[in-house]
Amino acid sequence: MLQSLASNSCVRLIQNHKSMWYFLSLVLGYILYLIFGAVVFSSVELPYEDLLRQELRAIKRQFLQENDCLSEERLERFLKKALEASNYGVSILNNASANWNWDFTSALFFASTVLSTTGYGHTAPLSDGGKAFCIIYSVIGIPFTLLFLTAVVQRIMVFTTRRPVVYIHTRWGLSKPLVAIVHATLLAMLAVSCFFLIPAAIFSALEENWNFLESFYFCFISLSTIGLGDYVPGEAANQKFRELYKVGITVYLILGLIVMLVVLETFCELQQLKQLRKMFYLRKEKPQDRVHILEHDHLSFTTVSDSTAAHNEEKTQTFVSSSPH
Repeated sequence: MLQSLASNSCVRLIQNHKSMWYFLSLVLGYILYLIFGAVVFSSVELPYEDLLRQELRAIKRQFLQENDCLSEERLERFLKKALEASNYGVSILNNASANWNWDFTSALFFASTVLSTTGYGHTAPLSDGGKAFCIIYSVIGIPFTLLFLTAVVQRIMVFTTRRPVVYIHTRWGLSKPLVAIVHATLLAMLAVSCFFLIPAAIFSALEENWNFLESFYFCFISLSTIGLGDYVPGEAANQKFRELYKVGITVYLILGLIVMLVVLETFCELQQLKQLRKMFYLRKEKPQDRVHILEHDHLSFTTVSDSTAAHNEEKTQTFVSSSPH
């Protein structure tokens, strides 16, 4: 009997806090996914890092052996200075001296990566004034960009998603959730073709050292606003029409980001995903729940008022009875 009561109480507790249990499972799943990614990246990349370190040590050792007049300390200072300059996008190589990081087109490309929060990191402000302006520019520009993208996506969604789904649903009488799923799938395939596959083929042809996988990797890292900066187009020394190329990449990034947001918003409007999201959200208070709460508060206040009045009346009667006649 006690076991059945305990089990029933546990079941009621779980059902009453179902949203909280779903949320805790979501948090646990996210932590496990982070750990899974760390394990895979570490196991895949660590051997390559170790191999690269060994190659660099061997090259450094050979260089010092071939140049006895140069001490290891002087070489270390030179390499440290070169690496610091490279972190700011400045190279000491002769074939890179013709490329400037802060001409107008490069600065326009940098501004687009800052406002879109892509931030490749291949170029960064050198001066204190540039760093201060970057902070102010980003504080104003990032919310401005979010407002701009939201307004653009909201208008595009009307013509690319909502009207076509409603038209097919009313014209042929098909199930609206089914039409929405098929439409979202086709839209995603079109977006992948136009903003991932085709640009990847173009980048692999224009960039000498990029294959198709590396070009596709750049497209994904850029349009998902991850922006690792290991691949940045237009940085080759012999790049033809570099200014025009940089402007084209800037336009591609802005348009691609808009298309990605349209596709994501289209999937978010699917009925199945809405139901899935509701599992992890806090349940909103229903109007009847608020009425019950108000009634409970009113009853509590009335009870307290009645008890206070009765207590005061009792004190008055006691005082009257104890007073001399």
